[in-house]
Amino acid sequence: MRRILMAGAIASAVSTIAALAALAPSAQAASVPQVVPAGCAATAAAGHAHCDALQLVRGGASPAAPTGFGPSDIQSAYNLGSNPGSGQTVAIVDAYDDPNAESDLATYRSQWGLSACTTSSGCFSKVDQNGGTTYPSGDSGWGVEITLDLDAVSAACPGCHIMLVEANTNNDTDLGAAVDEAVKLGAKFVSNSYSDAESNFSTGLDTHYNHPGVMIAAATGDNGTQSGSNAQFPATFPSVVAVGGTSLSQASNSRGWSETVWNSGGSGCSSLFAKPAYQQNVTTDCSNRASADVSADANPNTGLAVYDSYGQSGWLEYGGTSLATPLISAMWAQAGAPASGDDGVSYLYANEAEFNDVTSGSNGSCGTVICNAGTGWDGPTGVGTPNGVSGFASGTTPPPPGNDFSVSLSPASGSVNPGSSATSTVGTKITSGSAVTVRLSASGLPSGASASFSPASVSAGSSSTLTISTAASTPPGTYSVTVTGTAGSTSHTAAYSLTVNGTTGGGTVTVTNPGNQIWFVGFQSQGLQIQASDSKNLPLTFRATGLPPGLTISSSGVISGTPTTAGTYQVTVTATDSGGGTGKAAFSYQIYGF
Repeated sequence: MRRILMAGAIASAVSTIAALAALAPSAQAASVPQVVPAGCAATAAAGHAHCDALQLVRGGASPAAPTGFGPSDIQSAYNLGSNPGSGQTVAIVDAYDDPNAESDLATYRSQWGLSACTTSSGCFSKVDQNGGTTYPSGDSGWGVEITLDLDAVSAACPGCHIMLVEANTNNDTDLGAAVDEAVKLGAKFVSNSYSDAESNFSTGLDTHYNHPGVMIAAATGDNGTQSGSNAQFPATFPSVVAVGGTSLSQASNSRGWSETVWNSGGSGCSSLFAKPAYQQNVTTDCSNRASADVSADANPNTGLAVYDSYGQSGWLEYGGTSLATPLISAMWAQAGAPASGDDGVSYLYANEAEFNDVTSGSNGSCGTVICNAGTGWDGPTGVGTPNGVSGFASGTTPPPPGNDFSVSLSPASGSVNPGSSATSTVGTKITSGSAVTVRLSASGLPSGASASFSPASVSAGSSSTLTISTAASTPPGTYSVTVTGTAGSTSHTAAYSLTVNGTTGGGTVTVTNPGNQIWFVGFQSQGLQIQASDSKNLPLTFRATGLPPGLTISSSGVISGTPTTAGTYQVTVTATDSGGGTGKAAFSYQIYGF
């Protein structure tokens, strides 16, 4: 199909742009809310962490009263009850000193009618990274991060005690030493609202974040999906609870609230750490450790009201995964510390049914579960957001005595071509006692294949849909796939026979010539889909040579982009099926400048 942009259309577009430009000054003059990173959120030098706190600035004078969510909102949204907590200690690790930390905390708690949390009452304590009172130099940027952390813990667990441990600097080693000190002083829940790229990792840092019997949480960052060397540690350490972010809003549903992925919340695949056991049966689209594990409100547009007077103006509204991390830490404290020898991360996966599953939204364009929400685990939100605190309890407890279940599949076999899917219904039946929550997983899959369950956890006596998807590269053969249902430490299995049809030898591939194309420099192509067929109906992939600068072709055969250089270009598109058969078509692109 030919695409020709007429001169009249160009003139109209230019006129419209000019009109919009004329309106720009008045539009810019309007006061609109803006998201502003905290001073400590700026890019840090190599080997130094940045905080993950973002302020919502609504414009105009600073508010005299709080704006944003308060404690009752957080407690309602996450089904925590009213003013929960009974003396558990949550440690907050941050860099530098906030000299107003305790007095600002007092103002915050007084505003919301929470009990006082002071040094004299034993509720609040502040130490340097060596456990003493020789505090580091002050920093107002990290000061507001400290404020956010203290107020978030207070909102989610007003009855918790709070230990603030101030690292000498934001150097990764200093922050790690502060974590060690928090654990040494008895904290069983340690919140870390900072992150650094794995490219800055140095041997030994992980030891600071591996303390069996202690829950250590860390923020996944505020820059969307970042994998490989840009993945954010310490959240990617397998012994750390990686906390992602959501957008929280009130809703007219039974919960009273709804959540979607916060589009800037962090997730990703580690470049350093192997896939841990608790993720082996989870579809993560990642061969290594994937984050996040769990999530909570982080969008600054749906953020928390906080009070800070150290270089700040009083009442502020903040979000970021720096909000989600202390919220999760404070909620976990209400469920109790991990068992001796455990770090607790596996509990989340064992108790997946106890969380609110966040199924909509995205934090990137990766095209996989790493950046897109869906049923069950996903990168931006992990297993979901808390629905009460039972999901943080040990996942190794077996069903109550006398309770048991069975697992079955219907059908118990299926045949697929490479690149397609087979489905089966997983039935769970109570064999004795009452219903228990059964988590489903699959093993024995062939190369390139993946399994998903909808839902991922069911009450015994209910069913789930199993979908096994194969890749175009999945080798032919018959495979015995094991479907496992687990409730606590009790597991039962069922077998599924998967046959992947043979693909030896390619078919005859025919590529339809799209005809010569005409386009203009600087005007975006809407996408030209190359049509092709294969005599064996095998999956096809596409490539092209000779494309004009600015245009690319996807593996599915869509040519798109914005041409940058005028000229005539001879293009050849090649389609290749999964058996090696190929076909080609040649045509030209005429790119005009003006």
